[in-house]
Amino acid sequence: MADVSTPETAKDLGLIACTALVVGNMIGSGVFLLPASLAGFGAISLYGWTLTSLGAITLALVFGRLARLTAKPGGPYTYTREGFGDFAGFLIAWGYWIALWSGNAAVAVAFVGYLAFLFPAIGENSLYGLGTALTAIWVLTMVNIRGVKEAGFVQVLTTVLKVLPLLAIGLFGWFWLQPEHFTPMNVSGKSDIAAISATAALTLWAYLGLESATVPAGNVYRPEVTIPRATIIGVVFAAAIYISVTAVAIGVLPGARLAASAAPLADVASSMWGVTGGVLVAAGAVVSTFGTLNGFTLLSGQVPYGAALDRVFPDIFAKVTASGTPANALVISNLLASILIVMNFSKGLVEAFTFIILLATMASLVPYAFCAAAEIVIRLKRGETLKDRSLIGIGGLGLLGFVYSLWAVYGSGEDVVFFGFLLLLAGIPVYVLIRLRQAGQPTDGSLQID
Repeated sequence: MADVSTPETAKDLGLIACTALVVGNMIGSGVFLLPASLAGFGAISLYGWTLTSLGAITLALVFGRLARLTAKPGGPYTYTREGFGDFAGFLIAWGYWIALWSGNAAVAVAFVGYLAFLFPAIGENSLYGLGTALTAIWVLTMVNIRGVKEAGFVQVLTTVLKVLPLLAIGLFGWFWLQPEHFTPMNVSGKSDIAAISATAALTLWAYLGLESATVPAGNVYRPEVTIPRATIIGVVFAAAIYISVTAVAIGVLPGARLAASAAPLADVASSMWGVTGGVLVAAGAVVSTFGTLNGFTLLSGQVPYGAALDRVFPDIFAKVTASGTPANALVISNLLASILIVMNFSKGLVEAFTFIILLATMASLVPYAFCAAAEIVIRLKRGETLKDRSLIGIGGLGLLGFVYSLWAVYGSGEDVVFFGFLLLLAGIPVYVLIRLRQAGQPTDGSLQID
């Protein structure tokens, strides 16, 4: 139970505020399009949701413990840098940045899918769909360049109706279930273990952002208590919505129709409540995905900007406009997101969304794996003497989080791991260039070695 004896001040974030932050940052585009991606596996995907939820709770506990060690903002990047040094901090910031701009591309694809439900011409012509996705990204890029105040207004406006269509489907959709849609459990043609691993990697996309309460740790009331509670409550609440909505989607629509749907929850609502229900859910999904796109756009500028201020990212990301916004970081991030959309849009909405979210998830799992091992290293670097009992407790939780992260990487598939690894390696020359500049060495090919 929350401690209500001390009121929250204007600066302090309490349990309710932190829980809302976690839930708001997790629930976005993923649950609105994931049922289509999971339909190719069948009802066995519910096992994937369950295991992912347990893994997310483990990671939530890891981040909660890390929040007790430092009140510095920054979340995964801050913990990794303190534990493992500048190079590891750079890799985590680099991976987190990749996750953000690739996630931006995925959210734009989901936005197009539901907008096409309301305006079919967008879905019938791939060029219209591509143009809509790119337009959404660059409109919000311009909004964010104008200033954080404008971006915050858009975020508040689009968050209001985010959860309502999901609650409606998850709570009332059980009356329309068709039991025969749940058999056979596994329709993927893979082994059960491989199918569960693959669905777990897909569903982890919906939990990205679980570390949100750790980012503003300096403004949280009793962070050592509030952050773990808020994160766990937020993950459990989101898990209940995700699992119930997916179960309803599988039970209402035949698997082939669900897998081919660019707006699965709108089609589910139409099947249950007619055209009006479908339109209302699609409208809610458009609002939700647009708000998520705005949030990802904001972070895609702020994360490299913050890393550049710490001198672990190139200086170009640290430049701001007269209004104080990191315009270069925003433009570069969303240019990469646009390229990713163009490269994958020919696959179709669902296939493009599936590949892109796996890439974003893979990039996020690297920071999660580092953070799972960071607490012991941070405590040792601070000169703490760990007793056997505390070492077992810290190490056991970290090991669970680390093993889960590795398992989720495995479930992402060979292609995603391959491209994700290449993207991470691509950051190494950038780090070398940064260190050369900081050391005052020439970077034009005239490096002198004594």
